[in-house]
Amino acid sequence: QVHLAEFGGGSVQAGASLRLSCVGSGRIQSTFRTWFRQAPGKEREFVAALSWTHGDPYYAGSVMGRFTISRDAAENTMYLQMTSLQHEDTVVYYCAAGRAVISSNLRIGAAYALWGRGTQVTVTS
Repeated sequence: QVHLAEFGGGSVQAGASLRLSCVGSGRIQSTFRTWFRQAPGKEREFVAALSWTHGDPYYAGSVMGRFTISRDAAENTMYLQMTSLQHEDTVVYYCAAGRAVISSNLRIGAAYALWGRGTQVTVTS
């Protein structure tokens, strides 16, 4: 059985940094692994994606320059290093994996078959 689990969420002050981890269990076949986030009552939003084969990163414009996605493939783990956190970053962050994801659909949640349960990030002023 395969699954993803997010770790590292918490409450921080504006301007602080936080690193999220997405730990995979089992043999997860994926072309991309990706971070999404969702606020209550709002649409799920793409944050950052990583080509699991080549390691190429993709970012949403809202986080470009502040967030960095990376991986430790040997540990089946993906990271999201978040810096200069803002109140608008206060949401639940989810990681996802998909084996049919390509560059043209990596921002679409429906392209991903495997999801974690999410981790809450709260940024206070």
